[in-house]
Amino acid sequence: MKFNAKEDGKRIFIICLASLLMAVNIKSFVRTGGLYPGGATGLTILIQRVAQLFLNVELPYSVVNLLLNAVPVYIGFRFIGKKFTLYSCLMIVLTSVLTDIVPGYTITYDTLLISIFGGMINGLVISVCLLVNATTGGTDFIAIFLSEKKGVDSFNIILALNVVILAAAGILFGWDKALYSIIFQYASTQVLHTLYKKYQQNTLFVVTNKPQEVSEAIARECNHGATILEGEGSYEHCERHVVYSVVSSAESKRVIHAVKETDPEAFVNVIRTEQLSGRFYQKPTE
Repeated sequence: MKFNAKEDGKRIFIICLASLLMAVNIKSFVRTGGLYPGGATGLTILIQRVAQLFLNVELPYSVVNLLLNAVPVYIGFRFIGKKFTLYSCLMIVLTSVLTDIVPGYTITYDTLLISIFGGMINGLVISVCLLVNATTGGTDFIAIFLSEKKGVDSFNIILALNVVILAAAGILFGWDKALYSIIFQYASTQVLHTLYKKYQQNTLFVVTNKPQEVSEAIARECNHGATILEGEGSYEHCERHVVYSVVSSAESKRVIHAVKETDPEAFVNVIRTEQLSGRFYQKPTE
């Protein structure tokens, strides 16, 4: 586990800002709207409210959240990556502590606005953390573990698991807040899909006269192989080669740029890949 002062200093700074933004979002949007955002955060808030309502006990957010993250953190260390998990622990601890000490500011009492904009902020924070190889903890660890093992985007699966938490909240505290919480979680997931594309794939069809060079350029950029197909141009009836490859959506722009540098006359068609079966290289998480 190697550390680089400049790179890791930048990651720590971004994680600190993300944890502050997450804490402010919880205090100013989630609690004002009485929402349950899903994951460890939502379960923590649910446990706090159950303890307050039925036991008349005020449980600190930090203690409950850290306990709930114990198993996901173990999964991270064991199956995902030690450095990744270490930075995620920093995010979890900072968010937990800041949520207890940062004052909340009520921006609006409109629950629909809170659900939409709070969800968008939540998705933004999760995406920023993932882009610097960290996570906000809880079910994010499980989503990444499933994505690494199955090679698919698993965050929709986590959305389904969060519905269970929201169902419990609806039974205990009323369905209106639970339904608004689904809007919050949906907005969060949509932002996440837009900003974080590591586990989404694109299929590239490159028509070129330099098939070998293009294949090598793809391999250099993202360590993915390619298949060279023989073809014929329908207009000039001359020989053409088609290079077929599947790359991560996050790498797609960089790969296309490398292809165009290799062959400026190449014709590139990019198609979103819905499902993938077989060996697909994923860069290991630190």
